[in-house]
Amino acid sequence: MQDKYHSTPLPARTIEGQLPQQPDDAKLQQYVHAATSDNTRKTYRSAIRQFERWGGLLPTDVPTLLRYLLDKAEQANPRTLDLHLTAIAQWHHTQRFRNPVDDPQIKKTMEGIRRIHGRPKQKAKALRLEHIVAMVAHLQAQPASLKGARDLALLLIGFFGAFRRSELVGIQWEDLTWEDEGLLVQLPKSKTDQSGEGQVRALPFGHDAICPGTALQTWLKQSDITSGPVFQSMTRWGQLKGTAMNPGAVNELLKQLGTTCQFEFVPDLSAHSLRRGLSTSAAREDIPFELIKKQGGWRSDATVWGYIEEGKQLEDNANTSLLAKANALLKKT
Repeated sequence: MQDKYHSTPLPARTIEGQLPQQPDDAKLQQYVHAATSDNTRKTYRSAIRQFERWGGLLPTDVPTLLRYLLDKAEQANPRTLDLHLTAIAQWHHTQRFRNPVDDPQIKKTMEGIRRIHGRPKQKAKALRLEHIVAMVAHLQAQPASLKGARDLALLLIGFFGAFRRSELVGIQWEDLTWEDEGLLVQLPKSKTDQSGEGQVRALPFGHDAICPGTALQTWLKQSDITSGPVFQSMTRWGQLKGTAMNPGAVNELLKQLGTTCQFEFVPDLSAHSLRRGLSTSAAREDIPFELIKKQGGWRSDATVWGYIEEGKQLEDNANTSLLAKANALLKKT
């Protein structure tokens, strides 16, 4: 009979006395894989590759990580190094190795690197309403083409829908619902909705000259798209490929349009310029906080307030009244 000090544990049994079934490995891996978004997984892989190209091996240790941080401290942005450490830590956790990133010396070293080499985060230039109008005017002045119709719809849907670039190129024909008042776009998933609860972006019809819904209707009619990706990539000859545009192509389009319109901030343009542009432009028009937050699908109030403050930083400013007073006093002297 087995006693309580026996070195081999007795197998666990269910109430009925049966051995428990082992989990389905394939299904388990499916759910574990789904716990991390594809974008996050891709970012972590890139960080790991950079560490390995430097000469690091996994699993790694504290002295190796310290040398890596010292070598990279003056070259890489501290936020990049934080990301690399997060990826390395995640690898060790997943593989069930001791995590060297948790070492106090690593954490203290990173604090010092942030203090000495930290710099403001590079932000995408927020497109103002007048910038969008200039881009629209340019596109509408060009000879009619399939690409021009797509680019116009992409620009207007992206701006007035406050879409992230992955959301924008991910829109499917099946996600569209047309109402008498405008367009509803169903987002099955987004960056802040990885569990798939779903979000809806509403785009009311506007004036025909600048109307995201009308521009999209024109594009769908000309392209004969009746299923699948709405914003499809095209060959150099203007033929549809049947696949969604690459998210990076949105950045390229905005830079091309910005260059043509002679904007001075072309290097700072990216797809995020549309999302930030909608929020800051809405703030300048005194649109209520709740409506701005709803349109962009933001979960964080702090993020929305940040956009509002950015949009009105030259309007709601302590110096406005002071400058007016100073000019009035100057006229009396």
